[in-house]
Amino acid sequence: MELSGKRIVLGVTGGIAAYKAAELVRLLIRQGASVQVAMTEAATRFVSSVTFQALSGRPVYTDQWDARVANNMAHIDLSREADAILIAPASADFLAKVAHGMAGDLLTTLSLARNCAMLVAPAMNRQMWDNPATQRNIALLKHDGISILGPGSGDQACGENGLGRMIEPDEIVTELIDHFQPKPLAGRRVLLTAGPTFEAIDPVRGITNLSSGRMGYALARACREAGAEVTLVSGPVHLQRPHRVVRIETSSALEMREEVMRHAAHCDVFIGVAAVADYRPETMSMQKIKKKGSPPAIKLVENPDILAEVAALAKPPFCVGFAAESEQLGENAEAKRQRKGIPLIVGNLVQESLGSDQATLTLFDDEGRHPLPVAPKIELARQIVARIANLLEPR
Repeated sequence: MELSGKRIVLGVTGGIAAYKAAELVRLLIRQGASVQVAMTEAATRFVSSVTFQALSGRPVYTDQWDARVANNMAHIDLSREADAILIAPASADFLAKVAHGMAGDLLTTLSLARNCAMLVAPAMNRQMWDNPATQRNIALLKHDGISILGPGSGDQACGENGLGRMIEPDEIVTELIDHFQPKPLAGRRVLLTAGPTFEAIDPVRGITNLSSGRMGYALARACREAGAEVTLVSGPVHLQRPHRVVRIETSSALEMREEVMRHAAHCDVFIGVAAVADYRPETMSMQKIKKKGSPPAIKLVENPDILAEVAALAKPPFCVGFAAESEQLGENAEAKRQRKGIPLIVGNLVQESLGSDQATLTLFDDEGRHPLPVAPKIELARQIVARIANLLEPR
C-alpha cells in the first residue's frame, strides 16, 4: 500500500496501449491510491469508459463541459484534488499539445490548469517517437518539470520493433511510488553489492550461501528513489533488476572485487550488502570431480575483503557494511565496523531475516545503536538511506 492516501488523476489518450491503462488502474488501487480517470474522445474508441468506471469505482470524465462538476469546471476541480496527474498512454498528439500550452479538451485543459506534479508515459510508433518534432516536444516537457516515463522498446502494434511503446503498468506504478519519495541523495552516485558469491570447486560444484539478494536489491531501489545514480554489482540471484539501476552481474568474489574497484573511485557512497564468501578453493578442477571412495582434499584460500579495501582508498566513498550474525549481534557488528574503519554498519540476525521479505535490523554508527523494527525490506532500505543521507550532510 505504498500509495495509500494518494489521489491520482489518470489521463488516458488514444492509442492501442489504452488497454493497458485498465491494468494500471487496478495496480494503483492495489497500492492504496484513489484513481480518477479522465479520457480523450480518441481513447474511448479503444477502451470504453465503463471499463474504467468499474475498475476505479468512480465516474469517468471525458468532457470539459461535464455537468456533474460544479460550474462545469472539471478541468479545475479534478486537478485541484489530485496529488499527481499521470497520463498513460500519452500519445504524440497529446504531448505536442501540452508542450505548447494548447487546451482544446478536458485532458489538455486540466493539464494546463494543474497545481500538482505531472507524469507522462509516451506510447507511439517508433518513427513517431524518433521524429524531431516529438523529441523537441519531449525536451520542452522535461524543461517544464514534467516527468517522462519511458518509453520502452519492443514489438509494436503496427508490426514494427523499436523504441516508443508504453512501459508496462507495474513499471509505471514503481515510477509513481518513486516520485513521492524524498530525494536526499539527489546528485549522488551509489555503488552497491548484493547477493551471494559462488566459488567454483569444479564445473558443477561450488561454495556459496543462502543470501537471496533481496536486501541489496531493495537498497538499490531505495537509493534510486532517493535520487541517486545507482550501480549494483550483483552475485548470482533470481531477482529483477530495479528500474533505472545499472546492474553488473558477477559470480565469484574475485569478479565482484574487480567490478567494485573499477567503480569505487567514482562513487559517493559504497554499500557492501553482498554475502561474499570468506574462502574459495585454491584451484578449480577443470573436470567434474568423481567419487573415489574418500572425500577429496580441497585447500581453501582467503577471499579479498572488498569493503575494507574500498574503505582504505586514499579518498574513500562513504562506506556502509552489513553484519549478518547468528549471536551477540551488538558486539560482533560494532567490532566489525571498527575493524573495517567504516562509519555505518547494518546488523541483523540471520535466523530472523535470511531469505525473507522482512527483517529486523540495527544500525551502528558513531552515535550508537539505532534499532529498526521488523518491516518489509524495502521500508527498511528507505530508513537506511535516510540515515546515510543524514550522516552525509556534514561531509
